[in-house]
Amino acid sequence: MKCRLSICCMAFCLFVGLSFVAQAQQRSSADTSKSMLHKAFQRLTVGGYGEAVYNYNFFSDNFNRYSRAADYADSKGHGRVDLPHAVIMLGYDFGHGWTMGTEIEFEHGGTESAIEMEAEEAGEFEKEIERGGEVALEQFWVEKSFTPWLKLRMGHMVVPVGMTNNNHTPNMFFNVYRPEGENTIMPCTWHETGISLWGHFGKNRTWRYEVMALPSLNANMFTQDGWVHNGSASAYEFKVANHLSAAARIDNTSIPGLRLSLSGYIGNSFDNDLLSNTSKKYADVKGTVIIGAFDFAYRNKWVTVRGNADYGHLSDADLISAHNLSQNHSTSSPYPHTRVGEAAYALGLEAGVNVLANSTHRQKLYIFARGEKYDSYVPHAKLDDIPWCERTVLTGGVNYYPLPEIAIKAEGGVRLLADQYNNEPWVAVGITWCGFFK
Repeated sequence: MKCRLSICCMAFCLFVGLSFVAQAQQRSSADTSKSMLHKAFQRLTVGGYGEAVYNYNFFSDNFNRYSRAADYADSKGHGRVDLPHAVIMLGYDFGHGWTMGTEIEFEHGGTESAIEMEAEEAGEFEKEIERGGEVALEQFWVEKSFTPWLKLRMGHMVVPVGMTNNNHTPNMFFNVYRPEGENTIMPCTWHETGISLWGHFGKNRTWRYEVMALPSLNANMFTQDGWVHNGSASAYEFKVANHLSAAARIDNTSIPGLRLSLSGYIGNSFDNDLLSNTSKKYADVKGTVIIGAFDFAYRNKWVTVRGNADYGHLSDADLISAHNLSQNHSTSSPYPHTRVGEAAYALGLEAGVNVLANSTHRQKLYIFARGEKYDSYVPHAKLDDIPWCERTVLTGGVNYYPLPEIAIKAEGGVRLLADQYNNEPWVAVGITWCGFFK
């Protein structure tokens, strides 16, 4: 009897001991999971930016307003509401120098489409587009950092050419919309799949460089009113890369508050499409695009000044224009069928004064002015000019920052064209945010 009692006691003690051990293991496992989750969360970066805009244009938006300007001289204008960009940014640090970054962009509210059954039409199914816009994976890359002066980035990323592409968040410009000149003649924001080398060097890392290999632009998409702006687009589920290009940028911040930058691009654009041309007339056409850009930004407590100067050249512009206007492209193709200029340029300068610079609060109130001069169609000697493609843009307004991440913008502006056309004035207001949650 005593033996049985001893065995039962020992079994009970063993059961209790094992229960304590199991509970301890569960707590340890839970603590480990929490610790791993905490470490993963610490390595995650979440951010983004967005813009909501209302503008009223005191001019007609009819596509004939340049070809028959007199018919639209007394237009009452039109108002618009818009969501130019809403962007989600995600980044992660895997450790050992490996990181990744993504940027998903919804332009102009994204897209909304649906299939509906129409009761009024015998129950037929119809596909309806309820809202236009675009959804784009603007960045998706993996990076390996070897040293501060040598980092290798692979994937989909922003092409670092021009001021706006490299500084496209809404806290980097005063206007409600992005600067018009660069946004007209170049892809903006220009993003491509490629390989990039970049890094910082010099005393206090005041120099930054980047070189990038990427697919070339597509000359079939060039236009008279946008030069190579649409050249990075692809109507397919992939980007044709018959030709590869190179882009580069270098920045210097040696002087406190001042950034000076040079950037450029070079690549052949002709026959960089699924449709190739075998005609002997175009046998030697390369369509080489060369872009050079200078931009700067200066900021102190009181004043912010930014500016850009961009120039681009397209070889064989006359033959590319003839090709794009020809019947080689069917009417169902996604190509614009217009001429393209041999060159294009954009000049811009803006300055803002923070009238709340001495405030003890975090608020800022900038009064700003901006001037731009650009031409999306500088013609080949064999082609006629298109005067309305040359424009001067003057704007002015305010940016109010109740917090560093939020800005309320208001502006008035006018687009000045040649005498035979109607000038294009407007007013606009917008609210923007830009920041990182962690």
